[in-house]
Amino acid sequence: MDLINNLSIGFEAAFTLQNLIYAFVGCLLGTLIGVLPGIGPVATIAMLLPATYALPPVAALIMLAGIYYGSQYGGSTTAILVNLPGESSSVVTVIDGHQMAKQGRGGPALAAAGLGSFFAGCVGTLILAAFAPPLTELAFKFGPAEYFSLMVLGLIGAVVLASGSLLKAICMIMLGLLLGLVGTDVNSGVARYSFDIPELTDGISFIAIAMGIFGYGEIIANLSQPEEDRQVFTAKLQGLMPTKQDFKHMVPAVLRGTALGCSLGILPGGGSLLSAFASYTLEKKLRLRPGEVPFGQGNIRGVAGPESANNAGAQTSFIPLLTLGIPGNPVMALMVGAMTIHNIQPGPQVMTSNPELFWGLIASMWIGNLMLIVLNLPLIGIWIKLLSIPYRWLFPAIVLFCAIGVYSTNNNTFDVWMVGFFGIVGYAFIKLGCEPAPLLLGLILGPMMEENLRRALLLSRGDWSVLVTRPISATLLVGAVILLTIVLLPSVRSKREEAFVEEG
Repeated sequence: MDLINNLSIGFEAAFTLQNLIYAFVGCLLGTLIGVLPGIGPVATIAMLLPATYALPPVAALIMLAGIYYGSQYGGSTTAILVNLPGESSSVVTVIDGHQMAKQGRGGPALAAAGLGSFFAGCVGTLILAAFAPPLTELAFKFGPAEYFSLMVLGLIGAVVLASGSLLKAICMIMLGLLLGLVGTDVNSGVARYSFDIPELTDGISFIAIAMGIFGYGEIIANLSQPEEDRQVFTAKLQGLMPTKQDFKHMVPAVLRGTALGCSLGILPGGGSLLSAFASYTLEKKLRLRPGEVPFGQGNIRGVAGPESANNAGAQTSFIPLLTLGIPGNPVMALMVGAMTIHNIQPGPQVMTSNPELFWGLIASMWIGNLMLIVLNLPLIGIWIKLLSIPYRWLFPAIVLFCAIGVYSTNNNTFDVWMVGFFGIVGYAFIKLGCEPAPLLLGLILGPMMEENLRRALLLSRGDWSVLVTRPISATLLVGAVILLTIVLLPSVRSKREEAFVEEG
């Protein structure tokens, strides 16, 4: 009964004209961003964070959430039609989706992706609405020691689930934690690592790092590609609707993908990329039915499963953010940034102190998923047209937009120089094969970890055993050790490397 009451509060907040407009703008921008190769949701949300300053908190978060799951949809369009994953979680969709498009079955592939995503999005939102209150109750039992242990688990989760080299992922987290130390000491109020630069006494701007590494870094990397690699071809689309046979193959894959996405999205470091990849691996493991096309040659299950999983993962990754205040992936880290901009402390108190925001965001996800179906399937022709815009026109606009955005946050030219500097750093990371996402998580969680650790030690009068004598804290630390041990096992490491090679 409580759930119905809570959802009615949410729909009341989301169904205002202003919030519906912002949900629509978010979904439209997200789809647009997903369609354009090379600009993912992280870069977009990082670029648009300054634009949300002037908005009310509910509208700002609804718009940013719309961008996130809109880009999951849009990314599949380019992946299927053009063989270019517009967004990282669409990497897997390319394999069978593009083969279907080449066979003139781009329509059914897009419909499978759209309908699968819609179903998974609705289920993910339902799980979010059902599980959020009990998890919030649990979160109130958390003290500083528990929060510290939870963040340690979150960071190790990010290492375990980051693609590529394990050592690089650990180094990126360490770098994020070190960057988080710049600024004023929590206890003494003394400036640390600021090198007598007044602008650094408040710490390095999160927006400057996010925009630089993800926005500018991606642009430089794209410009370094030969022009023919950025060219796009468009195949002829025939009929949108999947056949009866397609539905037979599709429905079980959608259900499996949704279940997988929901369970992996809750994990710290999980979210859409891991969900999509795990779903494709699962579908490949299952036996082919009679008359079914092999995987890699245009199997509809290879589109429907991963696309459902990435959308379910995108929705459920809001659970740790809204209930515990812990961002599970880079997009959620940016959401924390957006909440703090509006003076909202993410965590369990959001539900009690700001129920309109909490339930309004959840209700807006249903509305957003419905908007996305409307935006994506009938307007495919427009999205294809977009793909033919030359990149040489696109990138100056993005660069300018980023510079204006970051300058407007503090009206400070120093931040613009910082974005430029971190843009070069971001490009270096791409070249070195380092994934920047763990850095962002380290940067967000680092100051929070330090604060909670010092608070826990103050309360226990400097006794470190407080971290292992409290049951919840000890359980979380044991979980972190188990995760780390598993990933360091030689057999797991080799498997992990194989998996991520296949993904790329």
